[in-house]
Amino acid sequence: MEPDTPPEAVLDELFATIEDRKETLPEESYTASLFTHEKGENAVLEKLGEETTEAILAAKDDDDEELLAESADLVYHLLVLLAMKDATLDDLRIELRERF
Repeated sequence: MEPDTPPEAVLDELFATIEDRKETLPEESYTASLFTHEKGENAVLEKLGEETTEAILAAKDDDDEELLAESADLVYHLLVLLAMKDATLDDLRIELRERF
């Protein structure tokens, strides 16, 4: 990701990168490894659970820096799961819009 990416574009750029890794599967990519892991979807689900727990613990400890770090990990793995399920950020945006 470019260091000058505006904050409002980060999720779009991150999701585009995840989609690219899903298609190209570069060997050195952690993201690609999640799509090719022998446990497949379960590996991502386990990471989501782990990152959720870590975010909760950081919040309970009032550790704002750690909460942000764990939240970023949680969002990243959620985006990987969405890509794995062929959902898009627009699908997520539409779902959120319908709730408000």
